[in-house]
Amino acid sequence: MEKDLFIESMKKRTKKFGVDVILFCDSLKPCKAASIVTYQLVKAATSVGANYRSACRGRSDNEFFSKICIVVEEADESLFWLEVIEDSGLSINPGDLRRLLEEATEIVKIVSKTKDTMYKKLNP
Repeated sequence: MEKDLFIESMKKRTKKFGVDVILFCDSLKPCKAASIVTYQLVKAATSVGANYRSACRGRSDNEFFSKICIVVEEADESLFWLEVIEDSGLSINPGDLRRLLEEATEIVKIVSKTKDTMYKKLNP
């Protein structure tokens, strides 16, 4: 039961992350670079939640592992684009940027741990 609660909370959390990123991107300084970075970031951030949900519906441990690897990649890519926004000064909202950086970092840590645990299970 506790595992089911965790899974549901992560589904909500990863979806919220994607939505929060979409809303945050609307506040970036309007310029050509921002539109390119926004495109990449929104694709990666929304993919985190979509692929997490897909992983949870996996029909086997191998399928779950494959999908959770994608979640790790997309979460890390989201973190990368948020760092690019920070380093380039594209954000006019440093509080929201900091919060999203922290959330992306936490999600990367959580799904990386899940990936490592599943890898050990599949490769004893």
